[in-house]
Amino acid sequence: MSETARTWGLRLLALGIAIGLWFNASLQDRLVYSERLVEAGVSYNRPRGVVILHPVQSVNVRLRGSKKAIRQLNPVLVNVTVELSQRQEGTALINLGPENVTAPDGLEVASIEPATIRVELDQEVLQLLPVVVKLTGEPATGVTVEEPEILPNQVQVTGPKSLIARFNHLSVPISLDGRSATFEVSAPVVTPDPLIQIVQPSKVSVKVPMHPPAEVQAQDSKPRKDKR
Repeated sequence: MSETARTWGLRLLALGIAIGLWFNASLQDRLVYSERLVEAGVSYNRPRGVVILHPVQSVNVRLRGSKKAIRQLNPVLVNVTVELSQRQEGTALINLGPENVTAPDGLEVASIEPATIRVELDQEVLQLLPVVVKLTGEPATGVTVEEPEILPNQVQVTGPKSLIARFNHLSVPISLDGRSATFEVSAPVVTPDPLIQIVQPSKVSVKVPMHPPAEVQAQDSKPRKDKR
């Protein structure tokens, strides 16, 4: 056998061994199962008119599949969906199972931790709440600040009935720092809780009457008529 033929024979043998090793590893990846624990976000399909208080944001899902599928798994693609089909208020216990989990093909749910979650449900309401101005900071020295004027003095909000009932008004913070004369601003209404949302209007017009020391002194120095 020539040297060239021997060389090509050795090359083909090495190639065959490499292909065999690759095929064996690939077959092992497909046949040998593995598991992985991922943190999955929880989303809720809720009935209209129902608000979820303090929802569970995530649970741990243990997935089982081939070593290749587990190695290539992107945790972002694993999600848990909870169906709330009944219009109800109060505490609800939700049992989670494989039917609640969305995961890439080729993977199965081995377990969910916790397997049961507790959610608080409340009625969603639409309500008008008064708006008050909350003055902060210090105006210029000697300046007199009068009662602010606000328009409109009510805003419409939506949110859980029990939560809105805790508040009798909403605030609009206005800073007086460095102010020395009457000013008017458009300011956003501050919501006291993320579950309470402003429907309309989101901003109100606030006028803060202010009098410099010279005006105050002038008013005080005006002669007063004697009442007899």
